[in-house]
Amino acid sequence: MVDLTQKIEQVVTVLGSVVQDYAPVAFANSLGAEDMVLTDLIDRYKLEIEMFSLDTGRLPQETYDLMQTVRDRFQTPLRIYFPNVKQVEAYVAKNGVNGFYQNVELRKACCNIRKVEPLRRALVGKRAWVTGIRSEQATTRVDLKVSAYDISTRLQKVNPLLEWTTDDVWTYLRKYDVPYNKLHDQFYPSIGCAPCTRAITPGEDIRSGRWWWEAPENKECGLHTNNVIPLK
Repeated sequence: MVDLTQKIEQVVTVLGSVVQDYAPVAFANSLGAEDMVLTDLIDRYKLEIEMFSLDTGRLPQETYDLMQTVRDRFQTPLRIYFPNVKQVEAYVAKNGVNGFYQNVELRKACCNIRKVEPLRRALVGKRAWVTGIRSEQATTRVDLKVSAYDISTRLQKVNPLLEWTTDDVWTYLRKYDVPYNKLHDQFYPSIGCAPCTRAITPGEDIRSGRWWWEAPENKECGLHTNNVIPLK
């Protein structure tokens, strides 16, 4: 079994390689527990990776608090991207402020406006992007690769924590005293927009609190898909 020290070394190696091979590189930081591991590693090892987060306009207060903490604690700047105001206004005018509860199509349309479109702007001029997703998180992520060409963004997509366990993540955060979203202490293992996230009960899947009214196979916002070509 690979211990945490070895896993950390592997992640740093992967991140170093992507900088060497695909610069400029950006890290899409959702401020979840996994992303805070990467935030700390990128900052600790002074890796030349830009860091950004998407402010959907519907985030929990605890996420905004962490966003400020990241700005204050780490030297690596965190750039914030917002949705297009006119697109949000048009969606709300047509479907209501909480129209995403009505069906999967309207929910994905909301995610597209608040997440996917800002992501594409954040990735302009980049050759690769880094995420904190793990295969353990959801059935939609079991077939993802550590590094693959992402057809949807036309960039190399790198998931250096893909094989980390939940225990690995929390062992790292505690060992290095890394700040994290306080909602995690209230049984929120996965945190997105406030209206689309709830706490889970013991025994539930760790992503069950996201879009809980939908079937598991639908629980992606469009940022992460299997639409990739793995490296040979």
